[in-house]
Amino acid sequence: MAAAVALEAVAPKGVLWDLVHDFVMGQQEGPADQVAADVKSGSYSVLQVVEALGSSLENPEPRTRARGIQLLSQVLLQCHSLLLEKEVVHLILFYENRLKDHHLVIPSVLQGLKALSLCVALPPGLAVSVLKAIFQEVHVQSLPQVDRHTVYSIITNFMRTREEELKGLGADFTFGFIQVMDGEKDPRNLLVAFCIVHDLISRDYSLGPFVEELFEVTSCYFPIDFTPPPNDPHGIQREDLILSLRAVLASTPRFAEFLLPLLIEKVDSEILSAKLDSLQTLNACCAVYGQKELKDFLPSLWASVRREVFQTASERVETEGLAALRSLTACLSRSVLRADAEDLVDSFLSNILQDCRHHLCEPDMKLVWPSAKLLQAAAGASARACDHITSNVLPLLLEQFQKHSQSSQRRTILEMILGFLKLQQKWSCEDKDERPLNGFKDQLCSLVFMALTDPSTHLQLVGIRTLTVLGAQPDLLSSGDMDQAVGHLYRLSFLEEDSQSCRVAALEASGTLATLYPGAFSSHLVSKLAEELCIGESDLARGDRLNECSRHLCCLQALSAVSTHPSIVRETVPLLLQHLCWMNKGNLFAGTNEVIAVCQSLQQVAEKCQQDPESCWYFHQTAVPHLLALAVQASLPEKEHSVLRKVLLEDKVLAAMASVIGTATTHLSPDLAAQSVGHIVPLFLDGNISFLPENSFPCRFQPFQGGSAAQRRLVALLMAFVCSLPRNELLELSCYHSCTFSSTAATKCFAGLLNKLPAGQQLDEFLQLAMDKVETGLSSGPYRSQAFALLLWVTKALVLRYHPLSSCLTDRLVGLLSDPELGPAAADGFSLLMSDCTDVLTRAGHADVRIMFRQRFFTDNVPALVQGFHAASQDVKPNYLKGLSHVLNRLPKPVLLPELPTLLSLLLEALSCPDCVVQLSTLSCLQPLLLEAPQVMSLHVDTLVTKFLTLSSSASMAVRIAALQCMHALTRLPTPVLLPYKPQVIRALAKPLDDKKRLVRKEAVSARGEWFLLGSPGS
Repeated sequence: MAAAVALEAVAPKGVLWDLVHDFVMGQQEGPADQVAADVKSGSYSVLQVVEALGSSLENPEPRTRARGIQLLSQVLLQCHSLLLEKEVVHLILFYENRLKDHHLVIPSVLQGLKALSLCVALPPGLAVSVLKAIFQEVHVQSLPQVDRHTVYSIITNFMRTREEELKGLGADFTFGFIQVMDGEKDPRNLLVAFCIVHDLISRDYSLGPFVEELFEVTSCYFPIDFTPPPNDPHGIQREDLILSLRAVLASTPRFAEFLLPLLIEKVDSEILSAKLDSLQTLNACCAVYGQKELKDFLPSLWASVRREVFQTASERVETEGLAALRSLTACLSRSVLRADAEDLVDSFLSNILQDCRHHLCEPDMKLVWPSAKLLQAAAGASARACDHITSNVLPLLLEQFQKHSQSSQRRTILEMILGFLKLQQKWSCEDKDERPLNGFKDQLCSLVFMALTDPSTHLQLVGIRTLTVLGAQPDLLSSGDMDQAVGHLYRLSFLEEDSQSCRVAALEASGTLATLYPGAFSSHLVSKLAEELCIGESDLARGDRLNECSRHLCCLQALSAVSTHPSIVRETVPLLLQHLCWMNKGNLFAGTNEVIAVCQSLQQVAEKCQQDPESCWYFHQTAVPHLLALAVQASLPEKEHSVLRKVLLEDKVLAAMASVIGTATTHLSPDLAAQSVGHIVPLFLDGNISFLPENSFPCRFQPFQGGSAAQRRLVALLMAFVCSLPRNELLELSCYHSCTFSSTAATKCFAGLLNKLPAGQQLDEFLQLAMDKVETGLSSGPYRSQAFALLLWVTKALVLRYHPLSSCLTDRLVGLLSDPELGPAAADGFSLLMSDCTDVLTRAGHADVRIMFRQRFFTDNVPALVQGFHAASQDVKPNYLKGLSHVLNRLPKPVLLPELPTLLSLLLEALSCPDCVVQLSTLSCLQPLLLEAPQVMSLHVDTLVTKFLTLSSSASMAVRIAALQCMHALTRLPTPVLLPYKPQVIRALAKPLDDKKRLVRKEAVSARGEWFLLGSPGS
């Protein structure tokens, strides 16, 4: 009270003095911000604030002095940029003096110094003065966490802006900081402290004689043992502290003599997290250490790593141990040595070989693979280490392969050889005079060819992979070796069904090696495949279809697989197209599956050509006109009946041809795309067939000018072409047909165009045209379904690109859910809107697909679906549930989880809908939610159990399986919630155990087993 009277007695009246009085004596916090705002606006100066605070700063009561300094410090934190150099000098002298004041005053003094440490006008020398005062006068670790953090912030600010001045302190600065940090426990402060230590080292501050002390003050936290409290607002994770501390420990070789013994000790401990952290830290240290630092500790480090790889039950520890060994070897390999210095690489690798080599002779023993992994980890560190280990290990493995006759043993040995060959491939780019593999080339080839002819499928698979790696070694295999290899791959490409995995692997290897040896594959494989195809054609023509059909299909697949080099593409594409010509001329059987198989092979070739612009254009200008010519010819009337004519116009065949055309178009450059447009679009609009091969047709091709139904079906091919063009090659095209297939193709084509058209008058005109047709078609008549399809696809095109009109169109779709005729189709339409297409409106086809369009669609339209459901009549409610289920089922679960409480009741009601599609979609949506939101789902456990058990007896097998999977997922809910239902569920799940479908029985066994274990110890 006396202080208050004194302050009022001496303080002049005024607004500023009133604010100061309210803050200091009235204990109000608001005046501080008001004073700071007035200073920034120029109403007062900092000097006037100090004058107003005069009596409170000198008050004998510590709490009053603390409040006065607190007000000044808060003003300075907001107004430090306005201070002049002279003002900064006086303020720092004042604050340094107050560091000797009562402990209640210190927090406010530190806040003021923090503000001054941010001043641009800070004169030289004052940063050092401030830090010396803090080091001498303040016992930092006795302060609260916030105030300790302030000290770290002051040091950080000065290190950022006054580095040279602080370096002038020499080792005294390092020692002072060690005193500040010693004993710190709060993770928020430790993150800052670790950064300061890292900067001390990385920016070459003098550590003087305090290297060990600095190491001790930081290493005492290793390994980090921190579990963040629940709902921690600061968000500090254990991993943040681990990485920050690791950056410190691995920042200098000067820590090596202290750190390496600590790491060895922790690796040898029984704590898994300590092992992992130590091995990862060792890995990081090897990036800055040299042979000098590692020399004395190599035997112990190798012993620890070897023991962890040999004995650990944790794959993570094994992985980190191997990574650490690789880093150790790399560190030793790259160290630059004096001429008289000892080279540790060879002795270190010799120790590894001595401890691991003998285990490779026991392919059935459990240490064979850990030994191989250790050797491969060391070999993967450098070209020198790879050569050293390979030259020692490879002869032994080749010898062991010959000694052991069992396929399983040979497979193990060959897999080890494969690992070392891959490492040689990794270092093959090094400029080396001698390559270790050159001396073993003949033995390796012999071994691989033996594996390829072995009856064991598993050994053949490893042999194929080994051949691929051998072939990738530069200048290793001779032409004779490759000819023999191609022969084996040819044979393996025609294996029977039970060797499907080998056949697929052989085709993949052929594609990889064909890019490196196109001549060998062209002369020995492609020529044989061409002969095989001719033999197959003649046999099929004679009716030997059952005998030759599988070889015929293998031939087509092999041709597409090897089409990985431009020169081979120019041979395989004509062969495949010629095969279609033979079919067209009736020289062999031409069924739907046969034509589709050729188209699939062509599509695979087109995909392989996409990486090479020249091959891409060659394929496009060769294959696309040929396919269009066949299709156009099939759509025109002919005097003689043709089986292929009917086959080519089937939906599946046209879809396969469309895939080829679309794939061949997606990677065209704009210039070539424009050139292609100039041929294909006039074909469909004007009937210009001049660019087609063999174009002597009996009548004109006019699909849009009253052409036949067969001609209109080819709009699917135009759709594939147009919807795969780059966006700057769009055309003014609109079409609509009564034939369902043609109408769907035209609608997709139109949607693809709308999606790519830039915003403007042209797009608005097309949209108006589309909406006019939609409204006319939906009003009445036989074309309602076609009009609805147009509405649906246009809506999807606009939803993907966030067009403003998309909301109007989706509202129209929601309204159609109440339509008696189109309601079910409208509900299914929401599945189309939320899913990815495979033929049009794809990113690969250059469609405008914005990120998170599903999330936006959900936010904009689900409220309308929910509102419509509540207002709809009972007979159309299932349509709303179906649409909602489709939307939620394809929504990313992190978006759905926050909305789950409001939507869950509707999802549960959807389970009672008789539509199997709704049931299946809802079950698919609920299953992951049971795993990710158990607390919310447990509130409805009674309903969930009843619904799932009911659906486990559904007539639909897919629904039964999904319901049983949900019953399985229910066990993730809290056990006390589920235990009352355990007897009922176990009894009910006995019925699906006898289901007639094996997949249902499998899910029933899995679900019932989990319910049996519910509540048992350890579950």
